[in-house]
Amino acid sequence: MDFTFTEEQLAAAEAARGVFAGVAPDSVPSPALTTGAVADDFDRALWTKLADADLLSLLLAPEHGGAGLDAITLCLVLRESAKVLARVPLLESTAAAAAVQAYGSKELAADLLTRAGRGELVLTVAANGRTGHDPAELAVTARQDGDLWVLDGVQTAVPWAYGAELVVVPAHTGAGRTVLALVPRDHEGAVLAEQISTSGERLGELRLESARIPARDVIEAEGAWEWLRELLATGTCALALGLGEQVLRMTSEYTGKREQFGHPIATFQAVAVQTADRYIDLRAMEATLWQAAWRIASGAPGALPLAGDVAVAKIWASDGVRRIVQTAQHLHGGFGADTDYALHRYHAWAKQLELSLGPAAAYEEALGDLLAAHPLG
Repeated sequence: MDFTFTEEQLAAAEAARGVFAGVAPDSVPSPALTTGAVADDFDRALWTKLADADLLSLLLAPEHGGAGLDAITLCLVLRESAKVLARVPLLESTAAAAAVQAYGSKELAADLLTRAGRGELVLTVAANGRTGHDPAELAVTARQDGDLWVLDGVQTAVPWAYGAELVVVPAHTGAGRTVLALVPRDHEGAVLAEQISTSGERLGELRLESARIPARDVIEAEGAWEWLRELLATGTCALALGLGEQVLRMTSEYTGKREQFGHPIATFQAVAVQTADRYIDLRAMEATLWQAAWRIASGAPGALPLAGDVAVAKIWASDGVRRIVQTAQHLHGGFGADTDYALHRYHAWAKQLELSLGPAAAYEEALGDLLAAHPLG
C-alpha cells in the first residue's frame, strides 16, 4: 500500500488548517467550572466557515455538490479539528451523510445530501447503545407496520443531539437484521433527555416509544450499520491523534521554557525519555489510523476483516491518548490543572474520546477472536 497523500487530500487538510487557525480552544466556559453544559449548541459560526470551505461535503459525490473524496481525507480534516478542540459535529454529520450516499435510496440521497453538504442540514448518529457498553444496534427494536417502521428503545449519549435535525439510529428487527432509521429530533414518540459529557458538551439520551418512521427514511441495506460504525470509530481515532499531537507540542514548548537548577527541564533525561515514549505512541496511532482509513477508502481485502484493522487503531488511540495527556499533566506539574491554561480542556476531551472508543482490552479480545476465526498464514 502507498500512504502518500494525494494532492486533493493535502489540499483538504490545508483548507482545514486555514479554517481552524482562528479557533480558540477556550472559547466556551471551562468544564471544570461549569455544572451543566459549556454551551447549548455547537459552534455555528465555525460550521458555516466549514461549509463555505466545502469541508462538509468532502465524501459526497459531485452530483450532490461534493468532492467525491474518501475516509482518509475526512481523517486528515478531523485531525486538524481536534488540535483546536473544534466544537462541531463534523465526524457525525459527514459519516451519516456518507452512509446515506453509500446505502440509502436515490430518493433519500437527493433529499438530504446537498443540504447536508452545505451545512443546512445537520445529522448525528446514535452509536452508544443503551448503556454505552452494549452494541448500539441491540438497544432499539424496529418492526414494520405497512409503509412505516415502528421504533422502541433507548440510545444514550447521542453527540450534538440538540443541534442536529436528524439522528441516525441503528435498530434490530425480528429477522435479526440491522436497519438505520433517520429520526427527526422533534418527532412524535422521540424524546431527548439532557446528558453532559466529560468534556462539558451537551449530549442527549434518545428515548423512542412507538416512534413511526416512513420506510423511505429507513436504510435496510445489509452492511450499512457495520460500515458506518467502522467509519465513526476510525474518525474518532483521527480526533485522538490530532489532540495527542497538540498536547505533545504544548508539553514540548512548556518543558523547553520551564527551568530548574538553571536548565530547561526538557534537557533532563527523565523528561526526554517520557516525551520520547509519547512520540512513539503518536506514530503508532498514526500508522494504525491510516491503515484502517485506507481499508475503508479502498475496500481492499486484507488478512483480517476491516474490523481487525479498526480494532488495532482503537487499541492504540484509546491507550495512546490517555498516556499522552497523563504525561503532559505530570510534566506540567500544577500548571496543567490551571483553568486559565488550555491543557485541562485537552485532558477532558481526551478522556471523552477514550470513553467513546472504549477500553483497549475489549478490542484486544475482539482482535483475538478475529485472529482465531481467520488464522494468518
